[in-house]
Amino acid sequence: MSKRWVLKNTADENVVQQLAADLNINPVLSRLLVNRGITNFEEARFFFRPSELHLHDPFLMQDMEKAILRIEQAIAQNEKVMIYGDYDVDGTTAVALVYRFFKKCHDNIAYYIPDRYKEGYGISTQGIDFAAQNGFGLIIALDCGVKSVDKVAYANKLGVDFIICDHHLPGDELPDALALLDPKRSDCEYPYKELSGCGIGFKLIQAYAQKNDIDFEEVASYLDLVAISIACDIVHITGENRVLAHLGLQKINDNPCTGVKTLMQVAGKSKDLSIADVVFLLGPRINAAGRIDDAKHAVALLISCHEEEAREMGELINTHNIERKGHDLQITDEALSLIDNDEIMINRKSTVVFNENWHKGVIGIVASRLTEKYYRPTIVLTRSNGHVAGSARSVLGYDLYEALCGCSDLLIQFGGHKYAAGLTMKPENVPAFIDKFEEVVSATIPDELLIQQINIDAELELKDIESKFFRVMNQFAPFGPENMAPVFMSKNVYVSGNAGLVGGNHVKMFIMQPGSASFSCIAFNHAQYLPQLKPNVPFDVCYSIEENVWRDQRIIQLNIKGIRFN
Repeated sequence: MSKRWVLKNTADENVVQQLAADLNINPVLSRLLVNRGITNFEEARFFFRPSELHLHDPFLMQDMEKAILRIEQAIAQNEKVMIYGDYDVDGTTAVALVYRFFKKCHDNIAYYIPDRYKEGYGISTQGIDFAAQNGFGLIIALDCGVKSVDKVAYANKLGVDFIICDHHLPGDELPDALALLDPKRSDCEYPYKELSGCGIGFKLIQAYAQKNDIDFEEVASYLDLVAISIACDIVHITGENRVLAHLGLQKINDNPCTGVKTLMQVAGKSKDLSIADVVFLLGPRINAAGRIDDAKHAVALLISCHEEEAREMGELINTHNIERKGHDLQITDEALSLIDNDEIMINRKSTVVFNENWHKGVIGIVASRLTEKYYRPTIVLTRSNGHVAGSARSVLGYDLYEALCGCSDLLIQFGGHKYAAGLTMKPENVPAFIDKFEEVVSATIPDELLIQQINIDAELELKDIESKFFRVMNQFAPFGPENMAPVFMSKNVYVSGNAGLVGGNHVKMFIMQPGSASFSCIAFNHAQYLPQLKPNVPFDVCYSIEENVWRDQRIIQLNIKGIRFN
């Protein structure tokens, strides 16, 4: 599949050159800084040296004082407190963090994770009933609740108070909770708006510690969980999130809690984890608990203090992840077969596939894989509780949620955001929905959005890639949304020696420019270019720069994102 190469707008050259001189770095690196909004020495120092001193005062968040007073009251009166959270990585890490912290000062505490299939996302009536029937006077809801107006009203009638800690965009009406912590509230003046759900939970315990003279080191001991939530919930890694992710990764790599340490062991990597490692190694295992069985198992692992108990839970979760992979691969193969054997589907601008026997817990993963393959808005549907449930994914620049609004007459309910959504419909509406979704997408998506885009940060000469450049570039980490690993473009490079295939579809080669060293490259899924990759044939590449470790030897390697012949 061909891809569009898009070079970012050049930053103000005077600012770039001045910053390069002030920091004594290559102007290409200062250009990366300026494109991130960093234009002077002090801002760069803040960026390159994230510290706990850069965290905001939690009491700047609307309703924080109310929340802390209510928790103090519950502890003083030995009231039963329920920690309630969503079943995904963000929700389970948030529950584990808040539960572990308050368990040290309050025994009368329990946690509750709704069943993905029986209760669905967010605060459930069943969860509120369980709290009321078992004498819980306070529920602290994490990573959900900001739109649960009816549910909170129901809880109020039963005499159950709610503290909501959410990071999603509120609706027109806020629930009548005792306290509602959400930086995205229109009346909240908290300086940073992009915290994860677990990040809001962290601000809650930070506020409690601050008011009750608990040392920050105690609060910081939970930052491994915060970093996992930031990585896996795909929130911006800017500002306060970048500080939390940086400190959390240090905790993961230096002294993780028992549960996270066990998770790393079963994932097969116990040191030098990056944000990408957290996303691809730890996150899927935590998620697998709720997708295949019960997300409470993930919380049980993350709150465990005993290595033997943690090991048993970790092995169980790893087994669930293996089962999840099996479902994932099987359903992906079946979906690909459906599309490839249907000429009408192949030529559409959207993909909607349905099989009533597919496992609901992995259809979101399959939708992502199909989007990568065909690069168009995609929905995967299956049967669930008498209805048809679906998971949807979009392509860069296309508003999937708006497209679903155009099909709302055929849906029972839907929700989500620009790039990912969930939906439910009556089984008899599936054929009409497939046609209507294609009609809406075809009418609203520009053709260029159906071609995958590679965003290039800067043009770079290969001779500029040396140890200092690589060392400074690595200080841009941790990488993630709004602070992605830089992608560079180099023109008129040549193969040095011979290019060859590895793993069936990947190209391994060395490239150089006149006057530069020869650089090792890996080009995943670029086998189609191999016949043209000959010595003395110039071509352009775009790539990220990484370190390849093999048998304790470390070399700089270029991870090729695109190849273009002149």
